[in-house]
This record gives sequence, C-alpha cells and structure tokens, in this order.
Amino acid sequence: MKVVLYRPEIPQNTGNIARTCSLTGSSLILIPPIGFFLNSQTVRRSSVRYVRTEDIEVWEKGENEWLKQFGSSCWMFSTRGELRYDQVIYEQFPVLLFGSESSGLPDLWLEKFPQRTVKIPILTKGGSLNLSNSVSIAIYEVLRQRDFLPIN
Repeated sequence: MKVVLYRPEIPQNTGNIARTCSLTGSSLILIPPIGFFLNSQTVRRSSVRYVRTEDIEVWEKGENEWLKQFGSSCWMFSTRGELRYDQVIYEQFPVLLFGSESSGLPDLWLEKFPQRTVKIPILTKGGSLNLSNSVSIAIYEVLRQRDFLPIN
C-alpha cells in the first residue's frame, strides 16, 4: 500500500505518518513542495526508531505527471469526497492520496476523478480531522478488509 501526501506542511504530521507507514508495511511518498526540511529534527523525533528519512520517497516528476500517471487509480481523501472510506473495496495494492493540511487536494483533481474521492465523516461542522489521524484511519480500514494480514 502506498500513502501519498500532497504538499505536506507540518513536520510532526509527516513524522507520525511515516511511523504508521513503517509499522504497517506501507510506503510513504511526498509530492513537493514540502513545507519543512525533510531531515528536520521534528520529523526524526516523531519516527526515529521506526523509519529513516531515506525511506520516504519524494515525487520529483511534478504534480501534472502524478495526476497523469496515478490520478485515475488512487483514492483521493478529502472532506469533499463522494464515497465514505469504509464503503470502498480497496485494491490489493491501493494508493491513498491526502492533501495538504491547509488546503487539501486541488479542486481539479477531485473534479476530474469524483468516483475516486473518499471522505471520512465528521460529526460536527467546521473543520476536518488531523492529517495523521486521517491517514491512520484509511490504512487501518485497508488492513481490516484484509483481516490484518500483511499486504505484499
């Protein structure tokens, strides 16, 4: 399973996500620009015993290339998603895409692939879940669907 962060801004979130990915056998990919130094002490502190920053892939081919190559096959998590996260039957090797903390995913991406947009319901108006919590929910839903067997 691949977890992809589009323009991550908060190093603690990325560190927590890297730790979760490492402990669940998931890959982590970041689409720049990244709002912090990847080797910053904050990221390392969040995941130091679990992942090395070298294990985090940075997508250097640009946003348009990502959309062209993976847009129609990744699950795009957004507060504006059309499908509830637990109603999706995830592929054997899913790609889970999450937007930046302040602005989410680009409208163009969500509009182009509405059948691939996923939401995690919140019970009150006025915000969204923390990014690292959302990633954990999504990863564990995929694992739950596989009876928590490793995804190889």
